[in-house]
Amino acid sequence: MASKAPAAKAAGRPAAKTVARSAGEVRIIGGQWKRSKLPVADQPGLRPTPDRVRETLFNWLGQDLTGWSCVDVFAGTGALGFEAASRGARAVTLIEQDSALVAQLKKIREQLQASAVQVQRGEGVAALKAWPLASADLVFLDPPFDANLFAPALQAAARAVAPGGYVYLEAPSAWNEEQLAPLGLTLHRHLKAGAVHAHLLQRSQLL
Repeated sequence: MASKAPAAKAAGRPAAKTVARSAGEVRIIGGQWKRSKLPVADQPGLRPTPDRVRETLFNWLGQDLTGWSCVDVFAGTGALGFEAASRGARAVTLIEQDSALVAQLKKIREQLQASAVQVQRGEGVAALKAWPLASADLVFLDPPFDANLFAPALQAAARAVAPGGYVYLEAPSAWNEEQLAPLGLTLHRHLKAGAVHAHLLQRSQLL
């Protein structure tokens, strides 16, 4: 992924901070760390959410996440979670199993001085199953496409998210209302970008 030259600094906005360059980069789209670059490690299967998909997602969410509690499962580069923190989320937990990626996420957290962000090493579905019931406002799910984790991850996310809260899912195929209804989730928004289906799901108001 080629990085873009940073735009001129907006008046009153903190300067973008750049972490060490890696095999590629993604950038934070908006908020406090707008235009900050995040490294993408050269690892098989690591597939960060493209800039334009993240931009659409946060348009769907309304841009300002002030006060939200978010969980970025299968965090990878941390692009989704850091984007949420940049837009005012009160607490963001990044969950990642790979030790090298965990170390990189911690380094990014330090360099951005992202005090709202916590990095946790662990398996995503297991971590969500242990998450306090109905306590998250937003859960990001972007599991490896070659792993059979979508159904159990969605089930665990539906348990963790608060009534009226959101689950963002990236998958290689579309999930429909018939599949989602037993989980207490409804399809709020959907887009297809290349091989990726991006879903914004909403938890029923009743548990």
